[in-house]
Amino acid sequence: MSALTGHPRPREARGVLPWLAAPALVLFVGFAVIPLFGVFALSFTTWDGIGAIRPSGLTSWRKVLTNPGLPHALWVTFLVMAVSWAVQTPLSILLGTFLAGRQRYRAVLGVVYFIPLMLSSAAIAIAYKALLDPNFGLGAGLKIHALSQDWLGRPGLAFGVVVFVVSWQFIPFHSLIYQGGVQQIPKSLYETAQLDGAGRIRQFFSITLPQLKYTIITSSTLMVVGSLTFFDLIFVLTEGGPGDATRVLALDMYKRGFQASLMGPASAIAVILVLLGLSLALLLRRLGGRDAGASQLEGV
Repeated sequence: MSALTGHPRPREARGVLPWLAAPALVLFVGFAVIPLFGVFALSFTTWDGIGAIRPSGLTSWRKVLTNPGLPHALWVTFLVMAVSWAVQTPLSILLGTFLAGRQRYRAVLGVVYFIPLMLSSAAIAIAYKALLDPNFGLGAGLKIHALSQDWLGRPGLAFGVVVFVVSWQFIPFHSLIYQGGVQQIPKSLYETAQLDGAGRIRQFFSITLPQLKYTIITSSTLMVVGSLTFFDLIFVLTEGGPGDATRVLALDMYKRGFQASLMGPASAIAVILVLLGLSLALLLRRLGGRDAGASQLEGV
């Protein structure tokens, strides 16, 4: 410890940091790693959720991998992931950049924009389901024919509604991430650009976006991995319908496990979801993680 400041020296601080992370590590192992191994073991068994658990080898995996519904569920899952990312990312960047301003009204708007994230996904789904009802919803109440469509009864419209509601709920979270990223950009870069005659649009594309590279990677990782676990909102809103138009992999897992009482195949799908999430996270990390790590080491 330094005699002048009373603070621990860098080497002493590094020795303390692992102990500070120990409680979080214990919780992570207890609530994530151990259950994951349990689900993996359960995927090699036959269990209806009530009776005895019987080992069955690769039976559950064969049922899942040979089921014709698996490719469709994967396709819908990746389609929801891609379209929601394409909608959320640009809007989140624009809102985050706007909210990074120092005007007071922007701080008030930031609080208002954040409200959807504080609501339950199930409650949001129930509210939108009522609003979009073609007979008693918003369109019928206002007598606007364009809003009185069968939004949840047609495959294309139902998929669009799912993407819209997901984006409406989670754009505030990612806007907050981008707001913090924009506030970390040195003001001197903008001052220099102004002296060179660059307008706001040129500053945005030449300064803001390049400086937000690693923030975009972080936000995209959370967005992509999080989209694999969309369940409650889709379950309440469409139940995977009409037909299987919005039946994502997480919903397929629930239907197999808790409606068909096939815990083995449901556990196999859960393992597939984990592997997909890890693969996508590592891929996005590889796109910018090395440069990010190098820049962090240079700043130390």
